Amino acid sequence: MAISLAFPLTDDTIRSLSVGDSVMLSGVIITGRDTAHKWMHDRFISKKSIPNTDDKRAYDLIKPLLQRGAIYHCGPVVDGLDTGKYRFVSAGPTTSIREEVYQGDIMRHFNLKGVIGKGGMGEATLISCSEVPAVYFHAIGGAAALLARSVEKVIAVYKLEFGVPEAMWVIRIKDFPAVVTMDSHGNSLHEIVMANSNKRLRELVK
Repeated sequence: MAISLAFPLTDDTIRSLSVGDSVMLSGVIITGRDTAHKWMHDRFISKKSIPNTDDKRAYDLIKPLLQRGAIYHCGPVVDGLDTGKYRFVSAGPTTSIREEVYQGDIMRHFNLKGVIGKGGMGEATLISCSEVPAVYFHAIGGAAALLARSVEKVIAVYKLEFGVPEAMWVIRIKDFPAVVTMDSHGNSLHEIVMANSNKRLRELVK
């Protein structure tokens, strides 16, 4: 049976989760891909570049939403761009490993409790999952239209100048299906699968 979780999440809830747990996620989350991660990191964490007024405004608005919340690696297809009455048509996950260089710092900076995406992430993110604490939720690849049904409302959008897929969409989800594949106890289902696959490959080569 799937575990129902609602953002914002507590540390105790995160610590209670283990790899392999099926969950249904509800609450307010924010989408973010390559450009958004680089923007957050460069402007407000490493401070490689100076934020402008619009940057600061967007940051002030997203920061409380990310606190004990989640970021979703998603490049949505959105209807209603001409009217401002936004609706997600497609909401499938994108490959998460591209954000590995930024993810740990962003998790710590915003006290993120969840990262949602596809394919898992690396050692730096796994370590951050233990430190923050947080978990990685693996969403269903190839089910973009189905996942869009879990998006009850588009609340706001920030940095739309990045383009629709790269913008930061604030959405309210209800019963979004996912699986915990990296937990706060140092376990990664992705590493387990890779190790087993490599072992089987060596056996076949022999």
